[in-house]
Amino acid sequence: MTDNLDGVRAHYRASGLTERLKVALAALGPEDQRLMPDQLAGLDQFHTRGLAATAELAGLAGIGPETMVLDVGSGLGGPARFLAASYGCGVTGVDLSEPFVEAADYLTERMGLGAQVAFKAASALALPFDDGRFDVVLLQHVAMNIADREGLYGEIRRVLKPGGRFATYDVVLNGGEPHYPVPWARSPAESFLLTAAETRARIERAGFETLVWQDDTEAGKAWFSQLRTSGPPPSLNLGVVMGPDFAGLAANLGRNLGEGRLGILTAVFEAIPGKA
Repeated sequence: MTDNLDGVRAHYRASGLTERLKVALAALGPEDQRLMPDQLAGLDQFHTRGLAATAELAGLAGIGPETMVLDVGSGLGGPARFLAASYGCGVTGVDLSEPFVEAADYLTERMGLGAQVAFKAASALALPFDDGRFDVVLLQHVAMNIADREGLYGEIRRVLKPGGRFATYDVVLNGGEPHYPVPWARSPAESFLLTAAETRARIERAGFETLVWQDDTEAGKAWFSQLRTSGPPPSLNLGVVMGPDFAGLAANLGRNLGEGRLGILTAVFEAIPGKA
């Protein structure tokens, strides 16, 4: 989903991911046993504060049973499945990583949500949908991998209905060069951070009006602090997806937040009619 597609694909290559998930999920019961969103929350919510952040963003975006939602950078599909199970809405997810999309399809079938949730392998810079198809677009911890923000936000505006909402929850540059590696990039070559103010300016220029704007950095710092003091992680964690060094990548994000180098932004925008 960036100008450096090969580098980002390599970061999220996750070879053999679905088979690894099948082995890890055997601890929860047989293959035909239906899974629930909270059972996978440590595994399929690939962003700071996990499931709690997804739930809060959904509330701010005003999602309901008739809402058509697009989740850009959907990963393993955890947020999409949570929305479908919680609100009864239809959700489509797109992700650049084909192994992630395959794994998302597998987990969705294990939860019995295949009729409500679907995934596609696609770039956020070329969304494979008609204009004005969706009521809400979600973007969680994705934009950091995308250099062409004008292209990203322009595509999101294109696929939203007039008056539709764009809800974003992302890492932003706060002050100073971040410590690498981090969960979305092992080096600066795959990382394209903006400040919160720059992010807002780019989004508004794409044809949006700001509805919600909040700095959630302190909540993110508190979450990482709690992780450090809560003992070993559960067996179903993002290390299953990203490899055994993921804990170090996540710890670096916590360090960057604690040192004021990075921040966490939550915002909701409305697509201005006639401006696309």
